[in-house]
Parts: sequence; C-alpha cells; structure tokens
Amino acid sequence: MPHDITFIGHVCLDRIAPYQGQEQVAPGSAVLCGAMAAARIGCRTAVITRMAPADDGYLDPLRAAGVDCLLVPAPATTEMIVIHPSPDVDEREMRQVKNAGFMQADEIPTLDSRFVHLAGITDREFDLPFMRAMRQRGYSLSVDMQSFVRQVDEDSRVISFADVADKAAIVSLMDRVKLDVVEAEILTGQRDLARAAAMVADWGCPEVVITRADGVLARVEGRTLFSPFTNRSTVGRTGRGDTTFAGYMARRLSEDPAEALRFASALVSLKMERPGPFAGTLDDVLERLRETTVEEQA
Repeated sequence: MPHDITFIGHVCLDRIAPYQGQEQVAPGSAVLCGAMAAARIGCRTAVITRMAPADDGYLDPLRAAGVDCLLVPAPATTEMIVIHPSPDVDEREMRQVKNAGFMQADEIPTLDSRFVHLAGITDREFDLPFMRAMRQRGYSLSVDMQSFVRQVDEDSRVISFADVADKAAIVSLMDRVKLDVVEAEILTGQRDLARAAAMVADWGCPEVVITRADGVLARVEGRTLFSPFTNRSTVGRTGRGDTTFAGYMARRLSEDPAEALRFASALVSLKMERPGPFAGTLDDVLERLRETTVEEQA
C-alpha cells in the first residue's frame, strides 16, 4: 500500500516526571508522536519499529488512528525515564533503561512512500550504513538529529547531549533534518537559530527545521522563515519537536515551505495544550491557522 510518510524508529515506554507534577507513564517516542499527528490530519501513514513482540499493544493507538504498523521483533522494548527538574520545559534529564537495538536495512521492506523519516530518540537506533542504504533506495529521506546528539552511557544508561563526529556525513544524506534549539547549539556552536540553521544547511541538506520554546524556524533554499507558537500552556510539551516536524512534512506534500511551517506551528501549538500525542483534527489545525503567522528573516 502506498503511504505519504513512513516513520522508522523505536516506539518506547515513557516515564515522564513534570516539574512539580505527577509522573505520567505511557507509550511514547518520536515515532509515536509524529505518526499520530500525521495520521490525525489525514496522511497515509506507516510505522516500522523494533520492539519486544509482547509489547505489541503499545502500537494499538497508532493502529486505531489508521497507521499501518510493522513490528520487527527485538529482545526488549526501549524504555525511557524523562525528568523535568525546573519550570524550563527545554530542561530535561533522561535515562534509557532498556533498548531495542539498531535498525537494520535488511529488516526494512521496499517502501512505496513519498517521505521516509528516521525518528530516533537516542544514538542506539541508526548507524551510517543503515542511513546510506536507505538513501541508496532513492527515498525522500529525513532524520531527527536527536537520534545522534542524545548519547546513552553504556553503564549508567544516563543520556548526555554531545557533538556528533559524523554530523556532516549524516546531514548530507538527507532531504530534510529536524533539530531543537539545544541540539542545534551543540552541533554548530551557535545560539542564534538562523546562523545554526545556515550552518547545518551548508553540510548538504536543502531543508532544516529547528524548534525552540517560542516557535519554529526553517532554512530552505537560502531563505530563513520563523513561525511563533500560539499555545496557551505547555502541559503537552513532550513530543513538541516530533509533532512539529510531522506537521511540516505533512503540509510539504502539497505546499511551499512557508505554508508548511505555519501549519506545523498551528498543529503543535494545539498539541502542547494537552498531554500525549496530538488528538485533534485537521479542522482544529485549520482553525488555529487563523492566528498563526510566519515571517521571513533577513
């Protein structure tokens, strides 16, 4: 069956402790948040993930939303602990206590998909041979750079954020890349989003999308675009970047980068007002678009 977007990566169990809030335990990951958002707004969506077959039920919300799911059997399902120690929603402490293992090219069937997105949550999912194999198949390919910046210590399982030696090689394989403000600074040394995006683009990727607390920026064909978020709260902050990029890809199927960015900003603003993956509709997003803007930066 043909798909608009195929998400590849781990679906995991998330244990999230908000600042001065109650712990939330639920299936999560970049794959789940992104695929749910894409499906809810009408995209033909697929997911390919590695996990323990006993945890197949974690995929039920995706199937209920109309997502086609392929489970690659693994000895364990990835499990994450995420702690927000302060009111700053961009400050997180993370540990990966279980991991499902690296994706393998021979586990991925031939895909009939307009976009293929590598949506990892740590550096334990994709390696360069896998990404080169996906590129050689001719897919329109994108990746979330958190898949490499988030590095799991083999002993403590604590996730630290660090520069990536192969960053230019990774980016050069992609048609689109997604980062957040923390990852962008780590990879480029730049606090300014526009400068960071330009540096990443210079590594060989035509579309760079970066999120931060107040909005989302895109660098496309030498143009820098920014759309501020319009969310009323941040109770659903987890999955912000994943949802933003899913909305961006979904709209890029038919629209130019500026309109895709504005759409993504509207969608994720709604998502951040409720915990969990995006649960709204396309009509909800179109309504929020009325108050969502995008501007080109010099």
